[in-house]
Amino acid sequence: MSDRFQAAFDQAQEKLLHLLASAPLLMLAILIVLASIWLGGVAARRMRVVRRISQSNPYMEGLVRSTVKILIGLAGVLVALDLLGAGSLLGGVLGSAGVVGLILGFAFKSIAENYFTGVLLSIRKPFSPGDSVRIDTYEGKVIALNSRATVLMTSDGSHLLLPNAFVFNSVLLNFSRNPLRRFEFEMTVGHAASLHTALDSGTAAINGIEGVLDDPAPDGIVFSLDNDGIRLRFNGWIDQTRNDLSRTRSEAMRRVRRTLRQAGITLPEARSQVVLVHSDSSNELPADQGIARDTSVDHALDAQVGRAQRSEDGGNLLNPPPPAS
Repeated sequence: MSDRFQAAFDQAQEKLLHLLASAPLLMLAILIVLASIWLGGVAARRMRVVRRISQSNPYMEGLVRSTVKILIGLAGVLVALDLLGAGSLLGGVLGSAGVVGLILGFAFKSIAENYFTGVLLSIRKPFSPGDSVRIDTYEGKVIALNSRATVLMTSDGSHLLLPNAFVFNSVLLNFSRNPLRRFEFEMTVGHAASLHTALDSGTAAINGIEGVLDDPAPDGIVFSLDNDGIRLRFNGWIDQTRNDLSRTRSEAMRRVRRTLRQAGITLPEARSQVVLVHSDSSNELPADQGIARDTSVDHALDAQVGRAQRSEDGGNLLNPPPPAS
């Protein structure tokens, strides 16, 4: 027993002496790793390539900076291991990397999926910071795109995190990509109202609102004929960079309602009415004017769609329609 204790003590003493002898080399290796980490942070912050990328694509900036830090830090670790003569350890780590990567791939499948879809979103750039978007049924302004999720701010000021894989596979509607946007609303008038007067008065009221564009011009149509009244639909266009859609729509509804009242056209009341008439009498409705209204094709979006198609940086797989003669 004493011989075994003595052998173990001698072996421990020998390893301790070897550790003390290699302490300066170990300290140098640690300093190399720390210096590589510091150098990676400095290089990531001061690289001109990162600055140019951040100007054209702010979502790629964080990815490039993290990649630069990891690569320089990994290079420092490799140099430190080689300095310590741990080449065999490095080979074993690299040899087991495939198995470890396979295990981690199954364990962190969703994390890896969100990361790579985030990279694809940052390259494709379907939206920019501050854009107003609707992703599936979620709507808000884009705040950030990180390695895990797309961050939106909803209309009530709440932060909404959507996984990048969900964003990549969902229908995305970008309201801010085209600065021009149309608003619309409906008004119901009685059957006795003159539709020409109602439509002309309504469109004139919308056209007088500050911020409503003259081209495309406001318009109004007869949407449906119901038992309770005639539903009219009005619309107008604004520049989203200068006017708010909801506020302009609210002001348009207020002005159209006031204009119709001034023209003697009132909104029908929600009521039930019983009319008793003799069988030999006839109910005659006032005749409408015989002037035909414009029913030509609406080309309001043609110029805007053409500009959007020309601005697409990727190949267009659809044949563009021939220009209108």
